[in-house]
Amino acid sequence: MQIGLRLHDAAKLPIEERLQEVRKQGFTCVHLALSKVMPPELASAEALTPGYAMYLKNLFEKNELAIAVLGCYLNLATPDEGKLQEFVEKYRTHIRFASQLGCGVVGTETGAPNTEYKFEPACHSEEALELFIERLRPIVKYAEKMGVIFAIEPVWKHIVCNPKRARMVLDAIDSPNLQIILDPVNLLDISNYENQIEIVDGAIELLGKDVSVVHLKDFVVEDGGLKSVAAGTGQMNYESILKFIKKRKPFIHTTLENTVPANAVQAKNYILERYQQISVS
Repeated sequence: MQIGLRLHDAAKLPIEERLQEVRKQGFTCVHLALSKVMPPELASAEALTPGYAMYLKNLFEKNELAIAVLGCYLNLATPDEGKLQEFVEKYRTHIRFASQLGCGVVGTETGAPNTEYKFEPACHSEEALELFIERLRPIVKYAEKMGVIFAIEPVWKHIVCNPKRARMVLDAIDSPNLQIILDPVNLLDISNYENQIEIVDGAIELLGKDVSVVHLKDFVVEDGGLKSVAAGTGQMNYESILKFIKKRKPFIHTTLENTVPANAVQAKNYILERYQQISVS
């Protein structure tokens, strides 16, 4: 397991110093969302030139850090046609940039059928799923042309809200360049979290062969819902996901979420200790 974190959760420093600090903390990879760590002029689609990619690639290599995921979390199910075209072009640009950057995956969530990108019952409808698949298909075709993995992240509040729907998307698109970012906490909700072991085991059974990245965080119940927190500070049971990694994906990029600089190392050490205790015999 190669363990990292979201770069925007690290200390708020200039990029060169931020990477140095992340490496000192013992991480080996990062989830990079340009809009959350770079000034706006360096996160726009227009700025994503081959030269910029080479600059970042050299900077990350200098600090012995891999870019596990280049994040581009835009809503493909938006009813705003103008925004949709903008989002599609940004996805294409990020896919090209990833190919030049030497990044493993361009990652995204799966949106909502509204402009606000917020949960509503229609998110879980068959119509929303069909729309998402229709709009995802050409993005994946472009990823195939550029030799890049495009990975979707199932989230209970989004269109691809559970492992079954994720499997339906994978089967409908039928491309080796479409894979899964598996975040066990994102499959949970106040309505189902008490069945977390069954849900995670089911996700591994349905999606395991197509998982290219794992996200790890924890959760607590708060104000009638689930709040995401750093690994080891909540109610998450990690045994199934860590056993899956150790047995079937031993070198997978695994990035922590919802850490802060003060607890990132503690969260990393907690996961690594649990990982070492896992038996796969």
